Amino acid sequence: MVTDLHVVPARCGRAVRLAKGQAIQIINTHGQQVVDTWCFNADDMSEFMSMEHLHATLQGIFPAKGDGLTTNRRRPILILEEDSSPGRHDTVIAACDVHRYAALGCTQYHDNCTDNLKTALGQINLRAAACPAPLNLWMNIPVGPDGKITWGEPLCKPGDHVTLRAVFDCIVVMSTCPQDMIPINGAACTPTEVHYRLLT
Repeated sequence: MVTDLHVVPARCGRAVRLAKGQAIQIINTHGQQVVDTWCFNADDMSEFMSMEHLHATLQGIFPAKGDGLTTNRRRPILILEEDSSPGRHDTVIAACDVHRYAALGCTQYHDNCTDNLKTALGQINLRAAACPAPLNLWMNIPVGPDGKITWGEPLCKPGDHVTLRAVFDCIVVMSTCPQDMIPINGAACTPTEVHYRLLT
């Protein structure tokens, strides 16, 4: 069964509960939006999807269709079941925060993914002890042979989507990254909304 389409507004976060076996399809509506994505054990928020542990599991940094996305307890919490995009997602870069924008020269408060995580969890009466490194869906961070990174533009097209299926009961949190100072969300540097639906 497919549920109705829901929106994550530009620069905002949303938290969604998934039961074991249920899936969420996240849609890059306009094709250039990065979505910082986290996942927590619904019964124990101290267990969460961990990019550091995922690297060891994958023996690499780019998850692909069929991969299990592992937690800090080294077991899969989500399966990357479907990916209609070119498959470039970042697992290296931390979520943006007020300190990141200050370093880029911002002198006033700037919306950020770290605060979006906290707000989204708060809307369902949950909190995380810290902000884990997210799975940055569609964020294009090429890594050169010398280990240097480049801040690239997303490679996906409008309507590209990923489907993530829950291995056990969990909380998925999405943040439409508010980055508008470098072209992480495309050359226009304009964050946009994305959509999602639940699948059973």
